[in-house]
Amino acid sequence: MNGAASHKLTLYPAIDLKDGRCVRLLHGRMDASTVYNDDPASQAKAFEAAGFDWVHIVDLDGAFAGAERNGAAVGSIIANTGARTQLGGGVRNMTAVERWLGGGMTRVILGTAAVNDPDFVKEACKTYPGRIVLGVDARDGKVKTDGWDGDSDKSPIEIVKRYADQGVAAVVYTDISRDGALGGVNVEATAALANAATIPVIASGGVASIEDITALKTAHPNIEGVIIGRALYDGRIDPAEAIKAAS
Repeated sequence: MNGAASHKLTLYPAIDLKDGRCVRLLHGRMDASTVYNDDPASQAKAFEAAGFDWVHIVDLDGAFAGAERNGAAVGSIIANTGARTQLGGGVRNMTAVERWLGGGMTRVILGTAAVNDPDFVKEACKTYPGRIVLGVDARDGKVKTDGWDGDSDKSPIEIVKRYADQGVAAVVYTDISRDGALGGVNVEATAALANAATIPVIASGGVASIEDITALKTAHPNIEGVIIGRALYDGRIDPAEAIKAAS
């Protein structure tokens, strides 16, 4: 897989919402959060002004609660940016899917439901082809659920193959052990999933430098994009350099 031809990556700057504010967590722990912006809409506008085409939004409170908890903040982001948006966290039924996709959201991400409620996920894919993304968050090779609080016995590849022919837009693959830690993205595991999947893979968790972006570009042609969080907020990655490296 190494030495593969380089290809363009889509960059997804992340806005993680907790109590209506823009935060980053360490290893997904709600008690280890850093507040970066009290105004998520202004953060989305800043990302758009920096040249990003997408914004990746996570309702952290919603992921734990199993239902929307930061709706006002999400709505404000949609209303104030022309960038395309994708949202994960607490989207567990068709009512939630319809609310967001009917309200200006480009795509929604189904994570816990992808493990626990395949019938719903397949219905959502059928109703909104190309607008459903799988969220696969793994620790030690097993997929976690419910804001990373719940366990499953499923591997990322098992989950992705379950929906291979359902018209899924992409799969966001997060290595929880790397998330928010700036230790570098898990290129090897991401490439292995990309190799096994027919669905495009978006890498997430641990992106720390431009080198992570360039490594993912050449790791596997089925790696479609990468989510960048803390490294952008901390200034470790310059937006213009990242966009240049990705293209």
